[in-house]
Amino acid sequence: RAIAMSVSHSSRLNKLVREQYMRLPQDGLVQVTYVWIDGSGEGVRCKSRTLDKEPKSIEDVPEWNFDGSSTAQAEGSNSDMFLVPVRMFRDPFCLDPNKLVLCEVLKYNRKPAETNLRHTCKKVMDLVKESHPWFGMEQEYTLLGINGHPYGWPDNGFPGPQGPYYCGVGADKVYGRDIVESHYKACLYAGVKICGTNAEVMPSQWEFQVGPCEGIEMGDHLWMARFILHRVCEDFGVVATLDPKPMTGNWNGAGCHTNYSTEEMRREGGLKHIEAAIEKLSKRHDYHICVYDPRGGRDNSRRLTGHHETSNIFEFSAGVANRGASIRIPRQVGQDGYGYFEDRRPAANCDPYAVTEAIMRTTVLNETGVETKDYADH
Repeated sequence: RAIAMSVSHSSRLNKLVREQYMRLPQDGLVQVTYVWIDGSGEGVRCKSRTLDKEPKSIEDVPEWNFDGSSTAQAEGSNSDMFLVPVRMFRDPFCLDPNKLVLCEVLKYNRKPAETNLRHTCKKVMDLVKESHPWFGMEQEYTLLGINGHPYGWPDNGFPGPQGPYYCGVGADKVYGRDIVESHYKACLYAGVKICGTNAEVMPSQWEFQVGPCEGIEMGDHLWMARFILHRVCEDFGVVATLDPKPMTGNWNGAGCHTNYSTEEMRREGGLKHIEAAIEKLSKRHDYHICVYDPRGGRDNSRRLTGHHETSNIFEFSAGVANRGASIRIPRQVGQDGYGYFEDRRPAANCDPYAVTEAIMRTTVLNETGVETKDYADH
């Protein structure tokens, strides 16, 4: 009874009845679901429309609009916002030929909305494209019951201490694997570059990895993977939270560790370029902390305590195979002398566009200080 009470009402609807309708033919028409980031900078919204033929490229998907006053992105007196399609995926919920389309949001004057961080990220990635930056982001998240309590935890208590849960197997060690495996398959179907998943240190906490992606592709694929996660969780009646510290006390927080390399880092002798990039990052720690969560570092201050496999938010550190450092160089990379490094500071609820843009500004464009340069006129 306790488990039944922790899921949403809509998840208890008869899914076999739904399947009867999902099998109906579409007679050449196509459902396209537009997905965008709302005014919180963390939430995603969506709505769907019918096209008279299957779009073969993103150019075939028309711009659309929505009521920005209902997403904290506009005033009611001037509420129309533009949805500009930027990347298309297969729809794992309505199946082929239907599509999911990630969109940028523009205001009435065609300028990017405040939470449209893709716009400047794209400019920066275009500037640094010759360095061929690759990213892989490790998205941690926590499953909650509809009551806000971690899914599978005792109603009036806590599970046993951390230890047996990381990459665990067994009904007493992991909760919600059905959701995780469904999300994985849905991402593969959609064309999202998901590359792995595992149970995390805190029970009911999981991680999936997206990458390697080059440039702007990283943010596009991670945001769509997040949308698909929330949509899968909706079917199962639970909630996925990206809160960086969902449970206070002696429990791990949730990050979005970001693996990064340029072409010269991936070549023989690349370790010296990795070390040079880390040196640049060490001198700009405050700037990165400010953009590594949606609240200027306040969310991360609950997570980056120096405990539970994190660095201290006030200090920059780097080391080989050190999960308590700001930057970790994998042991294999240290041995090979080339490869990539991992920035462990980004919070689970970071905007991947902001994170990848910041890394490129510091390590390739050689920006310093807390101010960023505007390259619009160059």
